[in-house]
Amino acid sequence: MNDIVHDNSAAPQGGPTAPSLVDALIPCITLVILLSFSFVLFGNDASSGPNQVALLFCGIVAASVAYKNGLPWAGIRQAVIEGIAAGLPAILILLAVGALIGTWAMSGTIVSMVYFGLKLLNPTYFYATAALVCAVVAFSIGSSWTVAGTIGIGLMGVAANMGLSPAITAGAVISGAYFGDKASPLSDTVNLATATAGSDIYGHIRESLWISIPALLISLLLFALLGQPTDFDATGALAKIEGTVSVSLWSFLPLLLVFLFSLFRLPPFVAIFAGALAGAIVAVLHNPQSVAAFAAAPDLPVGLALLKGAWSALANGYISSTGEKSIDLILTRGGMSSMMNTVWLIITALAFGAVVEYAGLLKRLVEPLVARTKSAAGLISTVVGTSILSNLITSDQYISVAIPGKVFGPTFASRGLAPVMLSRVVGDSATVTSPLVPWNSCGAYMAATLGIPTAAYAGFCFFNILSPLLAVAFGFLGWRIVRAKVPEARQTSPAPA
Repeated sequence: MNDIVHDNSAAPQGGPTAPSLVDALIPCITLVILLSFSFVLFGNDASSGPNQVALLFCGIVAASVAYKNGLPWAGIRQAVIEGIAAGLPAILILLAVGALIGTWAMSGTIVSMVYFGLKLLNPTYFYATAALVCAVVAFSIGSSWTVAGTIGIGLMGVAANMGLSPAITAGAVISGAYFGDKASPLSDTVNLATATAGSDIYGHIRESLWISIPALLISLLLFALLGQPTDFDATGALAKIEGTVSVSLWSFLPLLLVFLFSLFRLPPFVAIFAGALAGAIVAVLHNPQSVAAFAAAPDLPVGLALLKGAWSALANGYISSTGEKSIDLILTRGGMSSMMNTVWLIITALAFGAVVEYAGLLKRLVEPLVARTKSAAGLISTVVGTSILSNLITSDQYISVAIPGKVFGPTFASRGLAPVMLSRVVGDSATVTSPLVPWNSCGAYMAATLGIPTAAYAGFCFFNILSPLLAVAFGFLGWRIVRAKVPEARQTSPAPA
C-alpha cells in the first residue's frame, strides 16, 4: 500500500504547486451552487440522494484541482480513504442508534418516556425544560449524540402528543445537548480542542462557561417565550397509551444502562449498542407476545420466533400495529437500515472534505484573512469564521475543531494570547455549528435521529447560534481576553568573586 501511495508517476510532471485563490474557490462555489439547486428541486428529500451526488461531484472537482497542482492521484485516493476511515466511528454510532430506536420502540422504552413525559411536563414550559434536561445530562456524560439518541427521542414523542412544534423541540434538544458537548470535561470535542490548541482542559472549561452559561440562559428564556399557556389535557392521550401498550418503569432499564456506560467512559458505540441489546431483552421478557407477532413466523418455535422478532427490530426497525394511529406513528421506526441514507451522506461529505484538506484549499482561503487580522477581536472573529467555513466545506466536526488549532496556534502565540483563548473560541464555533449544516456528519445525525430536517430545526438551535455570536461580541468588548503568561526570570545568586 505504501508503495502505491508514494508513487508519483500518475502526477503531472514537476513538483506540487500551492493552490491559488481561484483554485480554492472553484470547489466551494460549485458546492454552494449544487446544494442550492438540490434544495430548490428536491426540498426536504435533498438528503436522500441529491446532496450525496452533489458532494461526490464536488469531490471530483476538488480532486481535479489537486491533480492540476501536481498532487498524485494515489495521494488523493489515500486521502479519501483516510478521510472516510476517520468517520467510521460516527457511522457505527449512527447504526447503533438506529438499532436502539427499533428495540426501544418494541420494548416500550419510547412509549414509557412519552407516557411519563405527558404526566410530568406542561406545554407552557416544555421547550425550556427539554433544553435544560438535555443540558444537564449532556454535561454529565459529555456526549450530545447519546443525549439526542436517547432522551431526545422520547422528548420528540412527548412533543408530538402535545401538539407542539417538532422543529422547536429538536432545537431545544440540540441546544441542551451541545451545551454539554462544549463544556463537559468528558466531551471528546473538548479534549480535541484543548489538545490541538495546547491548553489545559480545566482552564478551557472555566473560560468556556463564560460564553456557555449566558448562551444557555438566553436560550432557555427564548424557549420559555415560545411556550404558550394552554388548556392541554393529557388524559385522553394517557388513556390511549394505557389501553394499547404496556407501560412500566422496567422499560427505563435500557436508558439507565446507556447513561451508566457513558458515565464510565465506555465508547459511545458500545454504550448505545448495549442499550439497543438491552431493549431487545426487555422486549422479549416484558412483551413477548408483541415480539413473536412482529416476527410473523408461526411455524417457528417460540424461542426462535422471539429471536427473529428482536433481530428484525435491530436490523430494520419496529412496525407497530396497535390500531391506534397516534401511537403507531410514534412506534413505527428505527433499525440500522433506516440510517443508510445518512451513512451515504456522511461518506460522500467526508470524501469531499478529505480532498479539500489534502489539496490545501481551505488553508489557502484562510491565510489571507489571518495576515490582515491585527487586533485580538479580529483574530477571534477570523477563528469563528474559519470554523464555520470548515464545517461547511469539510463536513466534519472533528476536522473543524482540529484545523484552527493548527492554523492559528502560532499566530495566537506571537500576539501574546493564551492557548486557552484559541481552544475556547474553537469550542464556541466549530463544535456548536456542526449540527446546523445538513451535510455535516453532526447535522445528518441529528436530522436522522430526531426525524426533523436540519433546515427546519436549525433556526431554533438558539444555543448553537448564540455561542459564536457571543464569542465575537466578547472579543470586540475586550472581555475575557486571556494573555499568555510570561515566565518570570529565575533569580540567581551572584557568582563568588
